[in-house]
Order: sequence, then structure tokens, then C-alpha cells
Amino acid sequence: MEKHTHSHQKQVVNRLARIEGHIRGIKEMVLAERDCPEVLLQIAAVRKALDNTAKIILKDHLEDCLIHAVNEGEQEKFLADLQEALDRYIR
Repeated sequence: MEKHTHSHQKQVVNRLARIEGHIRGIKEMVLAERDCPEVLLQIAAVRKALDNTAKIILKDHLEDCLIHAVNEGEQEKFLADLQEALDRYIR
């Protein structure tokens, strides 16, 4: 697959770094035997953060990768790949 610029890359990487830290915090909560509802609340927050990050990636894909695919005459492949990715993401 050919590489090309993604306009939201820095934003995605920053969000993923925060999520990574949040996951470590949840692990520490479990090791410290914090109450289950507290842990579940933090897990829910991470899930929401991941979903919001996925939205940015999808936006980037539609803004940058779609244009690239159309310019290269690969819109059919683009749509098939997007459908497969969405099917896996939304189960």
C-alpha cells in the first residue's frame, strides 16, 4: 500500500498516547483493588476516547485517502476496503 500524508496524524497519535496512559491508570486501579464500578467507569471513558479517535481516523480517510483513490482511479478498491474496515469496527 502506498504511503501518503494524513492531515490528522499528530492529533491521532496524541490521543492514542493519552489513551495509553489512561489504560496504565486502569491497570493500576485494578492492582490497587479499587471498586469495580470505578474501574468500569474508567474503561467506559477509554472506549469513548477510542471511538472518538476512530472518528478522526475515518474523517482523515474520507478527506485524504478518498481523494487519493479517486485521483488514482482506485475508488472501487477504496470503497471495498472501507466497507471491510467498517464491518470489523462496527460489530
